[in-house]
Order: sequence, then C-alpha cells, then structure tokens
Amino acid sequence: MTKTIYIFGNPDLGFDFLPLKILPSLKEKFPNIKFAVKDPNEELETPEELIIIDTVQGITKIQVFDGLEKFTGHAHVSLHDFDLYSNLKYLQKLGKLKAIKIIGIPPDISESQALKEITDILKK
Repeated sequence: MTKTIYIFGNPDLGFDFLPLKILPSLKEKFPNIKFAVKDPNEELETPEELIIIDTVQGITKIQVFDGLEKFTGHAHVSLHDFDLYSNLKYLQKLGKLKAIKIIGIPPDISESQALKEITDILKK
C-alpha cells in the first residue's frame, strides 16, 4: 500500500506557500509516496497514520508533532488554519484519527532548508 502525505498551503499567501513550493521536489525525491494537496475544509481519509505537511505559526524550526495536544488551548504553537485543526479534532473525537504526524514548517524558513530537513525526516 502506498503511503499518502497530505500537503496544505495557500498559493495566495506568501507565509503559507512553502509546502506547495517544495512539493515538486518532494515528488521527485520520493516517487513511492503519494502526495495529495488538500484544502482544510475537505474531508480527509484517515489511514492508520495520517501524515500532514503544513505551515505552523509560532515555531522557528521544522518540527514533527505526534498529536494535536500542542495545538490546543493557549499553547505556544498553533496550526495557522483553524479549519484544519477543527477538522482534525472532530475526526479525533469520532475515533477516526488513530495516529497523526504533522510535519510543521515555520513560515519564514528558506525553501532549500525546508526541503533538506523534510527529506531527512521522510527518509527515516
């Protein structure tokens, strides 16, 4: 079964464009992974492990989050798009979200640095 990684981003917002900008390079480096661009309001399929790459406000380096706990309440870190967070929390409440990994990209990291670090993460 092919692993799918969901990519979120907005081409109209400079701070939210990086996941989409590095997508062609990721597809080239990882031909055995399916990358799917999603809108935060779209219904997500929930495999055993949901993997997401998205811009995350409030971080200064790429981080891998293994749950939604860091994004709740008055946390220091927040998903920039409340609709995605709400959707994920809803899936979790319904018991459909078994495991999640969010590869968070800070909005001001360089394209080359983001590509290098995400490549290293996906190779593990």
